[in-house]
Amino acid sequence: MRKIIHIDMDAFYASVGQYDHPELRGIPIAVGGAEHRGVVCAASYEARSFGVRSAMSGAEARKRCPHITFVPPHFERYKEVSAAIHSIFHDYTDIVAPISLDEAFLDVTENKLG
Repeated sequence: MRKIIHIDMDAFYASVGQYDHPELRGIPIAVGGAEHRGVVCAASYEARSFGVRSAMSGAEARKRCPHITFVPPHFERYKEVSAAIHSIFHDYTDIVAPISLDEAFLDVTENKLG
């Protein structure tokens, strides 16, 4: 019997932004959005408590959370963080199937660390 773990890092882009910029911690942020014509790529947990979510228009996000802070995406940084996290996955298994920067399947049938 195989043991497969599905990893899906919720709010990954927003969390990386808050990690890199401590002044954004604890406040509602949306990655992307760009107000009227943009779309939210990710919303922090603080923004989610107001009903802001991925794929929502920036205008709707602002309507639901008037004090939200929009930040631009930084895909190169997300790639760096993702690579570091995937490196940790390889500490446990050699069988890692990445789906995206923030999602992967790990076959831990034979856990390298026991």
